[in-house]
Amino acid sequence: MARKKPTVADLRALKGKGQLTMLRVFTLDEAAAAEQAGIDIVSVPADLVTHPRYRDVAPTLFSMTGVDHRSAGTREDYLRFAGQMLAAGADALYCSGGLGTVQFLADEHIPVVGHVGLVPSRSTWTGGFKAVGKTAETALALYNECKAYEDAGAFAVEIEVVPVEVATTISAKLKLLLWSMGAGPGCDAQYLFAEDILGENRGHMPRHSKVYRNFAAEYDRLQSERIAAFGEFIADVASGAYPQAQHVVAMDPSELARFRSLMVQG
Repeated sequence: MARKKPTVADLRALKGKGQLTMLRVFTLDEAAAAEQAGIDIVSVPADLVTHPRYRDVAPTLFSMTGVDHRSAGTREDYLRFAGQMLAAGADALYCSGGLGTVQFLADEHIPVVGHVGLVPSRSTWTGGFKAVGKTAETALALYNECKAYEDAGAFAVEIEVVPVEVATTISAKLKLLLWSMGAGPGCDAQYLFAEDILGENRGHMPRHSKVYRNFAAEYDRLQSERIAAFGEFIADVASGAYPQAQHVVAMDPSELARFRSLMVQG
């Protein structure tokens, strides 16, 4: 049976029934690979979800996009952006703004996804890039934040770098979908970046990531081959090995003779 793109209602109906898979992808090739592999949910940049070929290569991926609230403008601007993204083919909007903005969008029937735990744009408030919710008090604050998102109308939150026990308990308590990035298997989806899975990340590797391929080494090999090919081209030009007869267009001898005659006459 052919796979169909899930709706928000479909995802909600799967709550507590297993783990969905989710990726952050940046290119059409990655989106196409996610589609063919059978990934359930993707987070994509706005310029990818609006690409005219995006839905051709990713017809069944539930696709979330967003914009940093610090550059989004007013709530009305945020709503306008959300409408444009949904019209272009997105299924949900990631909102890094406050709960008032989440409710404003949800009241206009925009499917909204929030973010709790280690939120990069708000990490200064939680002590930097480290786990959030390791004490009873901070775990309770996380629960209250998730409940506030649910009350504001969000249907899901990304929960990032939170103790597994805390995320599992919160997920069991709420109807809100929890998409785990380093928060354990007690949530509703497991979320990783494609670049980490593919081994493209040459910098810090997050604790929760898992590398399945070594694309960095392959890119290095291809770059070496690229440099070598360019060098061989330079050498061929210098030696006269390029261009050869098969690389150029020849003129009929009689037309060449006429051309030269006309040149003399001119």
